[in-house]
Amino acid sequence: MDHQARKADHIRINLEEAVTFPRLTTGLERYRFVHQGLPELDLAAVDLRSPLLGKVLGVPLLISSMTGGTEQAELINRRLAAGAQARGIAMGLGSQRTGLELAATAESFRVRREAPDILLLANLGAVQLNKGYGVDHCRRAVEMIEADALILHLNPLQEVLQADGDWHWAGLLAKIEEVCRGLGAPVVVKEVGWGISASLARDLAAAGVAAIDVAGAGGTSWSEVEYHRAPTERLRRLARTFADWGIPTAESLTTVGAALPHLPRIASGGIRDGIDVAKCLALGASAAGLASPFLKAAVQSVEAVVDTIDALADELRIAMFCAGAGDIAALREPGRLVLANP
Repeated sequence: MDHQARKADHIRINLEEAVTFPRLTTGLERYRFVHQGLPELDLAAVDLRSPLLGKVLGVPLLISSMTGGTEQAELINRRLAAGAQARGIAMGLGSQRTGLELAATAESFRVRREAPDILLLANLGAVQLNKGYGVDHCRRAVEMIEADALILHLNPLQEVLQADGDWHWAGLLAKIEEVCRGLGAPVVVKEVGWGISASLARDLAAAGVAAIDVAGAGGTSWSEVEYHRAPTERLRRLARTFADWGIPTAESLTTVGAALPHLPRIASGGIRDGIDVAKCLALGASAAGLASPFLKAAVQSVEAVVDTIDALADELRIAMFCAGAGDIAALREPGRLVLANP
């Protein structure tokens, strides 16, 4: 199956099928905020702004990398970008491999006209560095969309569950370091939903990455997505076996933070409401990334994307207000977020 057809399949499956982890959760349910009956705050003055990669987000949200390369994907990306621009949040594009290899599809990724001011992240699969890609390809991906930074995504489990996947992952860390040194733009490394360990985060920081998106387990399970794509019973069984594999989002976020407290972190993987966002910020994230809720909104309209952002922002603001935190720094103060059942 070619890359464009695979991307179209992924959109369809995420919209139509049940693809969440069957049992594994994000771990965020283990935490709760200490309610403040007298918050001594004006709700309207609660400050949601958060810095990330040289820009200040109006709301600490990232539309996580999803799609590109098809006609439907182009419409989705333009709607997402317009919504991000309207509310000052960040956006990542889907893998731009198609755009680099098929020039006719590059337009589906170009959203700067809709979003001239946002933090915009280009995206390539890190494994492509083992298939002939180098710093020049990464630079072309950034230039293609006038991006502020490049995401290199990690998806080894997804690849080995595909009949036509990329199985050669040896030697990639050194190649990621070459990109970090030579690109001339910040590099973000993200998983796609199985989490990043503390030891890997240390290696990536030493290689020069500017931020890590932990993209933990508990939200969309891409092994479940591949289950619905699998052409044979053997591959379906293989995908289903790994349906609950991964490091939960909260665990990945906290262990990476303990190892590298000064490295910016993005929390994604199963974030579904503003309270989840608040918990991730309290645990040290600079922003929280969401994909599925924005995908479902973008197939409707720009207005639906903006409504989704506004709902998340309202929930985040109220959570901060009721926790007695007037800004993100206050939200991180000890005692505001506690273990629900210590």
